Amino acid sequence: MPRKPKRKAPASPAARDASPEPYPTHASPSPAQCLAVRDALLGFHGFPEEFAPFRRLRLGGSGDSPPPPPPTVLDGLVTTLLSQNTTEAISRRAFASLKAAFPSWDQVLQPPETECLFYPFRFVLEVVDEEGTRLEDAIRCGGLAATKAARIRAMLRGVRERRGKICLEYLRELSVDEVKRELSHFKGIGPKTVACVLMFYLQKDDFPVDTHVLRITKAMGWVPVTASREKAYIHLNNKIPDDLKFDLNCLIVTHGKLCQTCAKKMGGEKSKVPNAACPLASYYCVGEKLQQ
Repeated sequence: MPRKPKRKAPASPAARDASPEPYPTHASPSPAQCLAVRDALLGFHGFPEEFAPFRRLRLGGSGDSPPPPPPTVLDGLVTTLLSQNTTEAISRRAFASLKAAFPSWDQVLQPPETECLFYPFRFVLEVVDEEGTRLEDAIRCGGLAATKAARIRAMLRGVRERRGKICLEYLRELSVDEVKRELSHFKGIGPKTVACVLMFYLQKDDFPVDTHVLRITKAMGWVPVTASREKAYIHLNNKIPDDLKFDLNCLIVTHGKLCQTCAKKMGGEKSKVPNAACPLASYYCVGEKLQQ
């Protein structure tokens, strides 16, 4: 009798969650390269002040002072959504305006009112979504108000339907892959948003890839020049040591915003660090050779 083929054992959760390496033959960056670039940028810029509160949270405070109270996960997610396609300063202003208009998240989802309007020879019932309009007005300074307001309300509604209340603090107890699965249920929340929530608001070891990170890591040869943001995210998270991810990410983002040499090399605007030698210049030379 012919033998029955053996059934394959089901994949372990870790195996199912792991994303396949998109560039298995691309060796960079090595741990030594990551450390060297982190140290070079830290010596050049110091640690960026805008990210310092998040660093203190990860370090558990400094000296005798306790760490600052962390923002709620939900506040962090909404802040990250508001930061899309705008600057950090403007998104903070939009979030402050939102919280002033809606002190609690439940108020954002107040049901719309129905008004009875009289027209000649007929009555019309009209739904007036006053809270939706107020939300758009509150975040208008951050741009794309209608799109962002719709995503925020859809996300809040989804959280309430799934959890029974509008709260995401339970994510603190989950693994990185579990958090990604949970947040992937909500429309408008992409990989970069999830990675930022993981790194900044959950103090997890993750490495978001924004425009600055993608351009600079391509220039250094850490990812191929043809890499998409999604594939670069997978490759860099596989290669960069966990204990360097936070500092390195914050420093690369800051460097991409400030360095004049990088701005000129990559076709960006003039920077706020004039006439200074770029600490990554030698790494760009190596990157160019690797890409040839």
